[in-house]
Amino acid sequence: MALLLFAGCGKDWLEESPTTAVSASTATSSTDNLYLVINGIHRLLYERQGSNGEGGYTAMLIQNDALGEDLVMNARANGWWISMASWNDHTNATDGDLRHGWRVMYKVINNANIIIEGAENAEGNQADRDAALGQAYAYRAFAHHFLVQRHAERYAYGGGNSQQGIPLVLTATTEGLSPSSVEEVYAQVNADIDQAISLLEGYNRFNKSHINQAVAQGIKARVALTQGNWAVASEYAQLAREGFDLMDRGTYQSGFNDYGVSEWMWGGHYNEEQGSAFTNFGAWMSRNFESSNIRGNPKSIFSVLYEQIPETDVRSTVFSASGNHEDLPAGYEIGPNHLLFPYTSQKFLSYSSGDSRGDVPYMRASEMYLIEAEAKARLGEDGAEALLPLALARDPSYTLSTNTGEDLIEEILLQRRWELWGEGFRFFDLKRLNMPLDRTSQNGVETNHIPSLLNNVMQVPADDPRWVWLFPQDEVNANPNLSN
Repeated sequence: MALLLFAGCGKDWLEESPTTAVSASTATSSTDNLYLVINGIHRLLYERQGSNGEGGYTAMLIQNDALGEDLVMNARANGWWISMASWNDHTNATDGDLRHGWRVMYKVINNANIIIEGAENAEGNQADRDAALGQAYAYRAFAHHFLVQRHAERYAYGGGNSQQGIPLVLTATTEGLSPSSVEEVYAQVNADIDQAISLLEGYNRFNKSHINQAVAQGIKARVALTQGNWAVASEYAQLAREGFDLMDRGTYQSGFNDYGVSEWMWGGHYNEEQGSAFTNFGAWMSRNFESSNIRGNPKSIFSVLYEQIPETDVRSTVFSASGNHEDLPAGYEIGPNHLLFPYTSQKFLSYSSGDSRGDVPYMRASEMYLIEAEAKARLGEDGAEALLPLALARDPSYTLSTNTGEDLIEEILLQRRWELWGEGFRFFDLKRLNMPLDRTSQNGVETNHIPSLLNNVMQVPADDPRWVWLFPQDEVNANPNLSN
């Protein structure tokens, strides 16, 4: 049951609440009802919010990688994601895909606020109340952090960060609010995630779509990494990953569609009733589903990045350099009408050619190893030792790195790109690191990006204003406190 109680900051968005929405007083009358709201938030992360390409947070993961260099579009096919990859959508205030993320994340925030405001009076036991409240605080932190990374200038390490951020919505309201500074947004995000970590202690979740204390700690590690709070990032990454074992080689090659895998900390799961065949993550990012987008535009890894992966590393096997996919896992096949391109991904596989479902990774333990390693390397501590367990799990031929300083940081960031390909991190990583976009040929390797397909957007300087997403025009029109 998705309780989409309020839709956004501007008053006109309230009209788009579905007829299934219920009043806040009903939603918070019992701890059972609090969980209905929580489950509604979970579903917001993957359910269709408009057109086929607007599948909640899972669509935003694709958007973030389409803006980077590591995800390659091979052909126009039915046109999906090409405009985003061309840096057109997020720079157009009237674009529906730009509006999508704003709408969904403020729905998440407002539903979380319903719980935060009303949980105290909900009938039920305290443990259930704390678990629902803790997840609400975690979701409010998660959504504000996501939005401020998109719609504001990057967080400057050690700076004042007084630049304009986003509206902080801390009550269940449809009133248009003024944007807070980036520093103020991060202060609230940290306060919320700390509250979540405290409330979720001892919570034994129903499944991995719920947020437990480990996931909240992982969110805190992500936030600290974005802020350059290296010691905090390292500490909470280590805490978060406890009890989550890294995948073995066979599991890594099995299709990335099962959130029951030990390494997965948090993920989305579609059941048969909730999936939307041409909206699911697998309808766009799998290799085997029979959709016009996948048949015509299977997604590839950037050739320059792929050629840096050692052959002994399992991550080289979830891409087909030839494009012929000679070593697909047993039980999966590619139809005869699927076009073939070099460096194509087979990392994500849907349940079958006729079923686009497959669990979606939101957080894995490998990310926590990478956060710890990067943070320690930047602190001048032993980042090589922190990286070693993950690197060895992926490549048995790997040996402890002898790199130090910037060379070690570069190695860790390269490992991060190999490991988290297609999982929605690249745009945010480029932005937080103040790095340019570069899709051109490098190191003697010819690029597999097609300039004509991407409106010739092959390079974007780090100081280009297009790194900041515009506010949706509908929201600007409804909220006199916002402007682009």
